Amino acid sequence: MKHIEPQLLERVNTWLTPTFDQETQNYIKDLIANNPTELKESFYKDLEFGTGGMRGIMGIGTNRINKFTLGKNTQGLSNYLHQQFPSETLKVAIAYDCRHNSQTLAKLVADVFSANGIHVYLFEDLRPTPELSFALKHLNCHCGIVLTASHNPPEYNGYKVYWQDGGQLVPPQDAEIIAEINSLDYSEIKFEANEANINYIGSAVDDVFINNSIENGSFNTSDEAKQNLNIVFTSLHGTSITAIPETLKRAGYTNVNIVEEQREPNGDFPTVKSPNPEEPEALKMAMELAEKVNGDIVIGTDPDCDRLGVVVRNLENELVILNGNQTMILMTNFLLKQWETSNKLNGNQFVGSTIVSTPMMSVLANAYNVECKIGLTGFKWIAKMIKDFPALDFIGGGEESFGFMVGDFVRDKDAVTSTLLACEIAAQAKAKGISMYEELIELYITHGFFKERLVSLTKKGIEGAQEIKQMMIDARKNPLEKVNGSKVIRIEDYQLSTVKDLLTNEESTIDIPKSNVLIYYTEDGSKIALRPSGTEPKIKFYISVNTSLDNVAAFKATEQKLEARIDDILKDMNL
Repeated sequence: MKHIEPQLLERVNTWLTPTFDQETQNYIKDLIANNPTELKESFYKDLEFGTGGMRGIMGIGTNRINKFTLGKNTQGLSNYLHQQFPSETLKVAIAYDCRHNSQTLAKLVADVFSANGIHVYLFEDLRPTPELSFALKHLNCHCGIVLTASHNPPEYNGYKVYWQDGGQLVPPQDAEIIAEINSLDYSEIKFEANEANINYIGSAVDDVFINNSIENGSFNTSDEAKQNLNIVFTSLHGTSITAIPETLKRAGYTNVNIVEEQREPNGDFPTVKSPNPEEPEALKMAMELAEKVNGDIVIGTDPDCDRLGVVVRNLENELVILNGNQTMILMTNFLLKQWETSNKLNGNQFVGSTIVSTPMMSVLANAYNVECKIGLTGFKWIAKMIKDFPALDFIGGGEESFGFMVGDFVRDKDAVTSTLLACEIAAQAKAKGISMYEELIELYITHGFFKERLVSLTKKGIEGAQEIKQMMIDARKNPLEKVNGSKVIRIEDYQLSTVKDLLTNEESTIDIPKSNVLIYYTEDGSKIALRPSGTEPKIKFYISVNTSLDNVAAFKATEQKLEARIDDILKDMNL
């Protein structure tokens, strides 16, 4: 014990009191005796709410996902709900994904809510995250919870909180709820369920959700075009298998090939290194199947079905993965065109994007005389835009990390409706004798060729977190003056809420919430953003470059030039 720092010892000792079960106490005593490093990692801090709620490694301790950390969250949230809605019958909806312990933890969370006199709608089995956002509004709930760690490794789980509008928590609720949670003692958690307050939900909500997805994601595609589209789909062992095949079938897409080896939900994700469609390796089996069956489009979704990876055929008929920015541009343009064709654009609409996504979103929206609102990373900020501007129609929006949202019936990124939308775009393009890839090139010719790349550095544990922190401090202390020989002309610091124009030396204020993000803009039109991840032990560098594109014939050579420019920027920044 003498080697344990006093602050850490105080945290550990709390968990050795009778509030905690004997198994937990025995495990901690074993860590004290045999694994001081793991003890420190487990207890050195409380798990925090990041970009996508609270995520962490499952295990014992304040910095882990377990019965007590989630119980405390839920007790704090219950107290807050009673304070905010004192005279209302409180209702919450709860969903969970395919991860280990998700079902058990979801029931535990339901138990705590029910013990606090709150009516719970608990999904009877795993479901996509977007369906929870939908169900919460559909059932007139005050809030919702999803037990998921999205695409993190198998040892992780998480706790996402949604509010009445169907979007994730944003200020001021997030800080108020965290303060309520932090003020609690573990002994105050009510674990004893009142089963009368727990209702199980399933197919009735599924039906309404799927029908709404079809209503929002279908756009006058002929039956023949739908049947002619050869789709390959993989759920990557996740929840989307419960919704996407049925959605495509009801929408009229009959030619769907499912990667059978990845169909079964499994928290070990046995066939992939990472169940993240942003990682090319995750889509390998689906692409192999597409080569066998001559697929036109491949779609893979992450475990909780809010992100999607899209693969299409390029000019040489080879399968290529679109990055999140490319998918977002294709989807946004398609939606804008549909609204324009239907004479629904009247200056009262907007699309949404984020500060680290492609600048092409603003250029595209501008071409349709539609506003592009830009917020912080995370769909909760796009959901907040919808809430803050009720007089405006939200058309759609996305972010570079493979997420998109069609309309506002779901207030989070939604791979169910977005998968259908991707198929609509592909089917209509094929009916015209072209591919989605050619559609994308046409957009580059019209609006400018924007090329992006994301570089992530993983820094695990206490030392890693400190290293990431120091990298951001150093970047602020010594801002770049040139990048790859091009002068930096503008710096946006979202932590300080300042914009500095280096040509005029003028400073102005950024009018969106603070975040630990630094963005450089250079004279040659490059954009470089630095941002520590809110959900993973990573620091991310987002590079965007652009130039004009004259015609399809010049595409390949122009693309190579832009890729080389990104390579040079990374080399110049020692990345």
